Amino acid sequence: PGNLHIAKGVALEKAKRQKKINKRNRKFLHSKGNHKKKKKKDNLQNDFFFLARQDTFMENYFTSQRDNIFRNVEVLIYVFDVESRELEKDMHYYQSCLEAILQNSPDAKIFCLVHKMDLVQEDQRDLIFKEREEDLRRLSRPLECSCFRTSIWDETLYKAWSSIVYQLIPNVQQLEMNLRNFAEIIEADEVLLFERATFLVISHYQCKEQRDAHRFEKISNIIKQFKLSCSKLAASFQSMEVRNSNFAAFIDIFTSNTYVMVVMSDPSIPSAATLINIRNARKHFEKLERVDGPKQCLLMR
Repeated sequence: PGNLHIAKGVALEKAKRQKKINKRNRKFLHSKGNHKKKKKKDNLQNDFFFLARQDTFMENYFTSQRDNIFRNVEVLIYVFDVESRELEKDMHYYQSCLEAILQNSPDAKIFCLVHKMDLVQEDQRDLIFKEREEDLRRLSRPLECSCFRTSIWDETLYKAWSSIVYQLIPNVQQLEMNLRNFAEIIEADEVLLFERATFLVISHYQCKEQRDAHRFEKISNIIKQFKLSCSKLAASFQSMEVRNSNFAAFIDIFTSNTYVMVVMSDPSIPSAATLINIRNARKHFEKLERVDGPKQCLLMR
């Protein structure tokens, strides 16, 4: 009787867990369907679906939900743990994703993040990443994949995500050309375009050489921390001006999905003139965002 009660208890717990998983998956599919309807005209609006890599979920992805999840996907981002002890299983799941992508979204772009590289000995990082990159490119054929080595402790993760977001913009060359024209017209040293939610740099143009190669990540972190402080006071961040004897930097809402940062070193140009120029450029850059529809992205880890 004791063993019978234990067995019933185990079976009941398994049934409860499966019920929760099914409920969560139904919610996922429901939210996915609703989310696709938002901001159809917005070029910089992307739908990201995070797929956890637990075995139960993965089996579900490739059976009952395969067509729903992998149809009309623009980008697959697969995150590998460089110290994973289940490398063979990781590669198996990755190939299963690629097969589903080939069947449902053959034109999708593939990105692989080899993560937690800080845990690898420094003198071994280049070698290990190169080996992993070669394996992933070979397994990805006939699809092409771009690989990034990343860590939360340096700028590599920020650079990887910025590079991915950059490639999701279909009219990026036109955007960069217009950003260059804007910078030259207002005589700016540098103009940066940030994605509004994440503050990732999606485009920039510089007229003068800058010394700090990591300035984008530093600026992003500063603004995100400041936005967090604002939200704690029930206030929303809109704009900022930083000025000293050498330069003036203006950060302002630009389009519905971006912030702009303008750096000026000419002290004879008043702040009001720069702010008017930013305001006048908004409508033009809003039009550039409406060329194509939103993108869908899968993030698997």
